[in-house]
Amino acid sequence: MSAEPTVEGLAEELSTYLDTTRINQVRRAYYYAEQAHEGQMRKSGDRYITHPLAVARILADLRLDHQSLMAAMLHDVIEDTGIPKDALTEQFGEDVAELVDGVSKLTQIEFRSRAEAQAENFQKMTLAMARDIRVILVKLADRLHNMRTLGPMPYEKRQRIATETLDIYAPIANRLGMHSICTELEDLGFSSLYPMRAKYISKAVNKLRGSHREIIEEIRGKLQEKLEERGLPGRILGREKHLNSIYNKMKFKHKSFHEIMDVYAFRIITDTEDDCYRILGAVHSLYKPLPGRFKDYIAMPKANGYQSLHTTLFGMHVNIEIQIRTEEMEHIANNGIAAHWMYKNEPSNVTSVNQARVDRWVKGLMEMRERADDSLEFIEHVKVDLFPDEIYVFTPKGRIMELPSGATPVDFAYAIHTDIGNAAVACRINRNLASLSQPLQSGQTVEIITAPGARPNPAWLSFVITGKARSSIRHVLKTQKRAESLELGRTLLKRSLKGFGAKLADISDAQKQAVVNHNQVNSFDDLISDIGLGNRMAYLVARQLVADADSDGLEASGDERNVDRTPVTISGTEGLLVKFASCCKPIPGDPVVGVMDSGNGMVIHSDTCSRLPDSDEGRARLTHLKWAKDITDEFSVELRVELERQRGVIAEVANAVAMADGNIERINVEDQNAKFGIVSLVVHVNGRKHLARVMRRIRNIRAVTHINRVRH
Repeated sequence: MSAEPTVEGLAEELSTYLDTTRINQVRRAYYYAEQAHEGQMRKSGDRYITHPLAVARILADLRLDHQSLMAAMLHDVIEDTGIPKDALTEQFGEDVAELVDGVSKLTQIEFRSRAEAQAENFQKMTLAMARDIRVILVKLADRLHNMRTLGPMPYEKRQRIATETLDIYAPIANRLGMHSICTELEDLGFSSLYPMRAKYISKAVNKLRGSHREIIEEIRGKLQEKLEERGLPGRILGREKHLNSIYNKMKFKHKSFHEIMDVYAFRIITDTEDDCYRILGAVHSLYKPLPGRFKDYIAMPKANGYQSLHTTLFGMHVNIEIQIRTEEMEHIANNGIAAHWMYKNEPSNVTSVNQARVDRWVKGLMEMRERADDSLEFIEHVKVDLFPDEIYVFTPKGRIMELPSGATPVDFAYAIHTDIGNAAVACRINRNLASLSQPLQSGQTVEIITAPGARPNPAWLSFVITGKARSSIRHVLKTQKRAESLELGRTLLKRSLKGFGAKLADISDAQKQAVVNHNQVNSFDDLISDIGLGNRMAYLVARQLVADADSDGLEASGDERNVDRTPVTISGTEGLLVKFASCCKPIPGDPVVGVMDSGNGMVIHSDTCSRLPDSDEGRARLTHLKWAKDITDEFSVELRVELERQRGVIAEVANAVAMADGNIERINVEDQNAKFGIVSLVVHVNGRKHLARVMRRIRNIRAVTHINRVRH
């Protein structure tokens, strides 16, 4: 058995980048933790202190600051030894105590318990990250060491920890750009969950590697030769394929093991950005690049700060994948946000940009947290953002926006600002008008057209893919639905009260409260909102309100026939809670009635619609409506036109509709023989008079024998 790692070994490593005072502080934290954990053992039989020490070592490899290392030493002290946070503040200062407290809180989180608990905990994690991102770095190192030593744990616990690692922690490490920790967590998680699969893949990889060694050496030799010939500095490294990524490619991309492994991967590390592009030219002159496989992540870094040139070449009958980057980019690719502390002494532009990205991401999480109604909704939004394959698009001013692949102009609008998303009405992609639901491609320039007073469309929820867009749209729609249900509910209640000879303004607060209590709702507004949503009948609530306040009879008797028949005015622009029935397609001017649809508000039908109830009781529940005077909105109407078949007659019909200022939504020929045909068309009109004009124009066509409006 190898000797137990010691704090002195760690101190030696730290001396490469920390001064003596700081190393001594880390040492002091170690001795404090050693004393606190005295007598505690790990499942493996090692002393407990070996775990905090190993976590600190992982952070030292990332060259993290002394406070993070101290927190790593102390991260289990509050939870496992009963030492309070105040004691740590006194000993090691506010910052370290806060970090330890943050990590302790994360350690209590068990993401796999129940969906609800998992989501609640994710919110706690977001808050901890927003306060100090180092909390999550210590937590990731803690998780990594636990994954490395999972062996002695019982099977169920191993499964839970591995699943949680793949679901939550590896994606967070990836989002923070910490590639080396991410891939190790993924591979350890994969081997824990699927030991047999991992064994088979690992065996196959080793076997293939042996047989491919010569080709790899030959390609490396040729690349090296080319760089020397052009006098370009560069280290050439072979790239290992990770078990988890091989498995995922086989599972999700349906690739065979040999297809994945027949790609030879190299990384060339050089000195400057300029050298990267020169090396790219050199390798392209050596082997032919594959079209469409070149990506420039130096000019357009990934969302997590990753920078590199990627190209795939075809040479020696195999595909060769090459990544070219500078030493600093290599650091950032492997250590992501942690690289920020490596360069603390000599701040570089790249790390500050990287830090800004992470801040923006955490800020985005916080915004979503405020908007989500419940924690489950929040985690659903976040999971989307943790697994992005990015695309890069430009604003009209040339700013680069990164979005997950499949994102639409609506996602883009919300990524710029919530207000722009809420007011979006159309967009231009590369200067041409385009649909808001069209998935964007990398490199496009997107311009959003907004209109004052515009609101999100509920249909957007079916195609947006970013968490921010989804949570913002839901938030606005909920608020809008509430406002509209209150308005409609109030109108219906006033009308019902009028039938009892009462006014809403005259009803006392005590009587309102009595009715609220009787109906077991939280407030009078909730009661009105329920009426607007169609969950309660305005007539019954009105009857309860006018019942004598002193009598117990909230269900006071009343003859349903005395309900006031004053119609409610509708304008067609009521929003989410007033819908027009698709069966009879009513238009302004038609006699109409409203049917309350539970939870969805009112559906407006034509008075003669066959779907309406026949019974007196059913008819009594209908709301009588009248149209407002100045409606300019368009409504769709279906027309059935019988005509003699002649060349160009369909064009004539379309022209007639256009001449009458109508708009055709759909036109199709239903059945026809050699002489006659029946055409069904759906046209947009703004009322009965307009419809009469359209029908008159069509009737005047010589070939038309009959025209009528279709009502199902």
